[in-house]
This record gives sequence, structure tokens and C-alpha cells, in this order.
Amino acid sequence: MADSYVLGWILCSVMALVALCGVVLRRQKWKGISMRTEPVKTVLTSNGECGSADASQADVISLELALLVPPSLTLSAKYGYDGRRVQVIERDLSEPDRIVGELLQPGGYLKLIELGLEDCVEEIDAQQVFGYALFKDGKHTQLSYPLEKFHSDVSGRSFHNGRFIQRMREKSASFPKYITSSLDMFYVHDILFSNVHLEQGTVTSLLEEKGIIRGVQYKTKDGRELTAFASLTIVCDGCFSNLRRSLCNPKVDIPSSFVGLVLENCHLPYSNHGHVILADPSPILFYPISSTETRCLVDVPGQKVPSIANGEMANYLKTIVAAQVPPEIYDSFVAAVDKGNIRTMPNRSMPAAPHPTPGAQLMGDAFNMRHPLTGGGMTVALSDIVVLRDLLRPLHDLNDAPMLCKYLESFYTLRKPVASTINTLAGALYKVFCASPDQARKEMRQACFDYLSLGGVFSAGPISLLSGLNPRPLSLVLHFFAVAIYSLGRLLLPFPSPKRIWIGARLISRASGIIFPIIKAEGVRQMFFPATVPAYYRAPPPVK
Repeated sequence: MADSYVLGWILCSVMALVALCGVVLRRQKWKGISMRTEPVKTVLTSNGECGSADASQADVISLELALLVPPSLTLSAKYGYDGRRVQVIERDLSEPDRIVGELLQPGGYLKLIELGLEDCVEEIDAQQVFGYALFKDGKHTQLSYPLEKFHSDVSGRSFHNGRFIQRMREKSASFPKYITSSLDMFYVHDILFSNVHLEQGTVTSLLEEKGIIRGVQYKTKDGRELTAFASLTIVCDGCFSNLRRSLCNPKVDIPSSFVGLVLENCHLPYSNHGHVILADPSPILFYPISSTETRCLVDVPGQKVPSIANGEMANYLKTIVAAQVPPEIYDSFVAAVDKGNIRTMPNRSMPAAPHPTPGAQLMGDAFNMRHPLTGGGMTVALSDIVVLRDLLRPLHDLNDAPMLCKYLESFYTLRKPVASTINTLAGALYKVFCASPDQARKEMRQACFDYLSLGGVFSAGPISLLSGLNPRPLSLVLHFFAVAIYSLGRLLLPFPSPKRIWIGARLISRASGIIFPIIKAEGVRQMFFPATVPAYYRAPPPVK
């Protein structure tokens, strides 16, 4: 029977993809959809220009105002290794305290190794994560990462976000300095690289000249207004970015909020695993962030959450949420609520819709966001950094901004396998995991839990996608519709009734309504047919 299910979902998925591609192509033909580069607003300084401490122009400026994954620090280390002069401007250099950005999937850890920064998860009491445990209505199943082919050190990592960021900063500042000619040089591990200058400041605007970003204007910690110039300005100022509007078309959606707690000395049912409870109305997450602390994130649908100040939140957590957590966690959960250190954060999603702009590159959460349910944000950011690093590595001169911009358009296609897989999975899983009064949605939610509980390829396939170890969008779509067909088969066998047939038809409709809009936002052509995108074949600009 399993073979018939597999054949059924393959045929269903292929037919659905063919139909979708036809619809998209017709719409593009009639609507003439295109991505146009919009001009960046010209910014003029009113109090004169003042150069940075180093009077020369940097190769790269990296702006980091609010970071969960520190793209600026990762980029600074790697571009420094590659011989670039890098200036990093951060709003605040103190250790941040956030309730997200605490889980790095195995695929993200492999990217950290590829960047030579794996020691940044050492000495911060980071915990290894080997998979997930899924709970629903008193039942549970274990989903392990498929790590058999990797070194024993390869796994997920969970930690305090602030400690991870401080390790990144230490990494950027820890290299011995040498002076050569007029440049500050470093020499580490037989690799020569230029000075990475880390500075605290708040970027107020991008400096534009004839459609090209030439640098930034920023305020220092002591209130001085300065300008810094570079051949390439990398903007990665986080989910609250005030600079991205001139570099992309932001369509931010806020489907829910996370309520964060820290449980102390809590023993999770499955050690070194993330725990996902399919609760009502939406999922609850637990994962270790140190040897003695466990993070709890309670998802609250909508943009409004109960008030913390008047006690509504504590009451909600005790009366609605506590009864749905596993018994082993209950006492620690209630104790954490009573302690009162409750924090909230809106969950944002935003598809990547860039306006390629000469002299600037958008990265991180300022560029692309997905629901944090699957913990894939850091993996996407680190993968993007590897892609951009590889594109810039063969370039000796970044001064021809228009030619560089045209060359870097390939970045948006080359990043798609990892980014679109994780983005689509995050959006689809969140909608499937949320409770719904609709019978078709209920059936699909239960079928998803039962499908993953089957084990073998039925659990290893989806978990490899979630972990970033198998970034294949087509595999994701096939597994998604396999769940739908699996649910449909359970409804119709052994004897279909008119009611069951109607629920099954609605189930397929609901499944299509969940995943197809996400795929459309990601870009059908770039996701499934990247080789047909001209930018995919862009070669580095010729050396002058």
C-alpha cells in the first residue's frame, strides 16, 4: 500500500507543478511582470563630510544595526581573509539579549565550517542538537537528523544568541596586526588579509551619486556625524531595517508572535533534541540553550498578544498553554511563568524581492525572512554569505559598480536552493501545524504527524530538508503533496463516502492554497529551473 501512495503523490505532484507553471507563464505573458531597478533617493549631508579614522576608501562597508545572525561579522572575517579592506558599523557592541536566533541547523553548521568560523560556537556552552521530537494529543515521535555520512562533530547547535555574536566579534578582533606600506594588514594561518575595522555607530542614510551607492552617513557613539565610503556597501540591518526600502520591495507579513521563557534545570523528554508540541491554537517549541537552560517559545497567532503588564499573559500561559505541554516539562514551565521574565517578539516573513542597485548589496533579515518555527534563519544567512563570498573571491577590483551589480545578480538565483527550500518549508509547516476548525485542515495536520511517524524515508526526507542538509525544492514539494495524498488515501480507503470525497477535495485545495502562494513568492523559475535564468551564467567582470 505504501508503494501505491508513493506513486500517487508523485503523479499528483508532477501534474500540479505542470499546471502551476502554465498559470504562471500565462500571467507573466499578459501582465508583463518584470523586476526593475528603482532609483535610490539622493542623500545630502548638511554638516559637512568627515572621513573615517583611516582616510582611505574601504573595499566593503558592512552595516549591522540589529542582528540575529551576524552577517556583518561573518562577512568581515571572510572578506578580510580574501584581502578586502572592511569597515563594519554596528549600532550597539554590547552583548545582545534576544529570544530567537538561538538554533543553528546542521546545514548552517556546515556553512560555518566552510567559512572557517566553527569555533564561534565553542566556549559559549552551546548544546548539540540531533533532531526533533514531535508531540500531538499525548502521542510523540522522534525525528533524527540524517547525520550518518558526516563527521561526529556535525550536528545542530543551540545557544544564547548574544554569546554567539560576542564570539563573532572576538573572532574579528583577535588577529595579530602587521603594518605594510599604508595598509593595516593581518597575517593568520598563512593567509594575508586586510584590516577589518569594527565601529559602533548608527547608520542614518545611504550616500547615492548618479544612481550608485557610494557609502553611508552615520552617527558615532559620541554623537558625531561622519561619512564612510566604499566600493561595496553591504546592508544587513535586521528585520527592522530602515534602509531596505530603496534596495528592495519589502512585503512584510506578521502571522504571529513568539512568547519567550527560559526554563531552568528542565529535563526534556528527548535530550539534545528540539521539541515541537502541536498545540491549540499553534505550536510550542522547547530546545536547550545551555547546559542548565531551556528556551520555550509559545506561538500566539495574530499581531496582538495578551498584556504582560496586567497579568493577562501569565494567566494565558497557565490556563491555556501549560495543560498542553508534556508532563515532564510542566513544573519547570509553570515555575518560569511565575518567575515573570516573559518576553515577546513578532514573527515576520518577507520574500526576497530585490532592486539590484550598483554599489549596494542587501543581506540577512533586511533582505529575506521566514517564520522562525523551523529555526532556519541562520542557515539561510550563512548560506547566502558563502554564495556572496564565492562570487566576490575572484574579483580584484570592486570599483566598477554597474558591472559588479550586473555580475552579482547571479547571487539571487544561486542562493535559491537553500533559501527557497527553507523558506517554503517554514511557511508551509507553520500553516499545517496550526490548529483549525476546518475538517480538511484537521485531517492534514493529523496526516502530517502520522506521516512523519512512519519513519524511514517519510521522516528522513522532510527532516533533511528542514536541517538544510538536502536543499532541494522539488523534493520539498513532493513530500508536501505526499502528506496530502497520504491523508486523502486514509479518507477514501477502504470505502469512500460522499462526505469523505468532499473533505478530500477540500484537503487537496487547502494544501495547494498553502504551498503554491509561497512558491510563487519565491519564484517558480528560480526555484525549479535556475539554469534557465540568464544571470545564472554571469561570469566575473574582466580584469582591467
